Amino acid sequence: WSGTYVEDRLRNDWLLELGKRRQWDAFQADVPRFRMNDDREVTCYAALADHLDGRDVGARAREAWFAQRDADDGCHLLARTLLGRLAAADPDRAAQRLDDGLAARLGPDASLWAWGQTARWSALRLQPQAVERYERLPALIARAPGAPALADDVWAWQVRAALRAEPTRWDLVRAGVDAMGEATRADPTWVYWGARADLALAPAGDAGRAPRERAQQALASIAGPMHFYGKLAAEELGRPQALPPRPPQLTAAEREAARRNAGLARALHAIDLGLRSEGVREWNFTLRGMDDRQLLAAAQLACDREVWDRCIATSERTQGLVDVAQRFPTPFRDTVVGQSQGAGIDPALVYGLIRQESRFVLDARSHVGASGLMQLMPDTARWTARKVGVPLRAGQVTDLETNLKLGASYLRLVLDDFGGSPALATAAYNAGPGRPRRWREGPVLEPAAWAEAIPFGETRDYVKKVLSNAVVYSALLADAPLALRPRLGPPIGPRADGEPAANQELP
Repeated sequence: WSGTYVEDRLRNDWLLELGKRRQWDAFQADVPRFRMNDDREVTCYAALADHLDGRDVGARAREAWFAQRDADDGCHLLARTLLGRLAAADPDRAAQRLDDGLAARLGPDASLWAWGQTARWSALRLQPQAVERYERLPALIARAPGAPALADDVWAWQVRAALRAEPTRWDLVRAGVDAMGEATRADPTWVYWGARADLALAPAGDAGRAPRERAQQALASIAGPMHFYGKLAAEELGRPQALPPRPPQLTAAEREAARRNAGLARALHAIDLGLRSEGVREWNFTLRGMDDRQLLAAAQLACDREVWDRCIATSERTQGLVDVAQRFPTPFRDTVVGQSQGAGIDPALVYGLIRQESRFVLDARSHVGASGLMQLMPDTARWTARKVGVPLRAGQVTDLETNLKLGASYLRLVLDDFGGSPALATAAYNAGPGRPRRWREGPVLEPAAWAEAIPFGETRDYVKKVLSNAVVYSALLADAPLALRPRLGPPIGPRADGEPAANQELP
């Protein structure tokens, strides 16, 4: 089946087998022909094979390790080979050992890397000492001019540590962004925070005109209504935003071409049979090389079949055309709105959460056992059912109305527990309430800075996307303005005087 999805899927399985056998020569010969390249374990095996060939794979190794949800053989082997006990290191103990003479014995290059990792792990643990440890790096870099550049993730955590400092260390924010590689620096996240730093550091009056103008140009380069930092950039500039106009309607010929596409048809059939994973992979394989109009036609085919996750994901691939109705569909509208309002929750927030949780797949089930549109864990569903007086039978958690009622009710309870803060509540919905209770300790922060410094990458991404989604859904459902900052809620810090104590029962 040369050139088909089947060939690529077989090669995927064969590469996994070669990795398990540690047959690296055969693995290296075949991995360049793996077209989809979407299997994390294969990615880890590939990094390890390159390492054994003498190539530097440190950045790839860290990225693969921290991206995993479940440990697998490939990533575990890579971690044992390259990372050792780094993930479990105690940054305070590491800093003490470096100060006690280990840094001198390591030499300039290795000492720089060690301090970079110590600072990064301090920031990941939200330790205030992270700022002081990052302040050491410029002198260490000067003493090691030939040392490899520190990974961009080290500098990303410098920015996050500086955002959590009291007061905000805008100088370290700017320095961290400047130290990143060009591609990372161009990410809207770092464009936004770099521009905010420039605005904060600019002298008053005419002396600060040039840096303020540069900051405004940077913000203008990312301003737009379709992502978190684009919305914030537009609001920083005071620009009202509008959703993109819908592209010209698909022609009958374009829709028919999508309907007749054999790969798309096979993928949809597999999904209908319950083989969602295989169907999704074949669908994605078939999309390769499509232009914007073809992608919109494929997305519409999925929308018409109510395969909402393929509808959204396919429409999001377009570069020059944006169909908001495809990217932000509103299935089950009467039920979602009714159950949301019944729980006292804004339906736009519920829609934003569902879009991120399940992509509107009714029987979605996560790797940890969360189920349904709102991805409820079994214990959470049972606890919420008892709280709101809803009888819950076995298997009922994926029922549309039951899942929405319990999910919206739980979100209401979490919002109440966190004083109505949408940022804290969405973090709690994803990571459990215990972690955001710890993450809110420390200085009082603007919600965007607090969200950016969340130490769990999945939760950090989740909070930003859910709240950004909610802004779009609010515009679609109620013609509300595209304003993100009001949705982020008040500044975030330790529980204020008079705020109710945390509900320790919340699962």
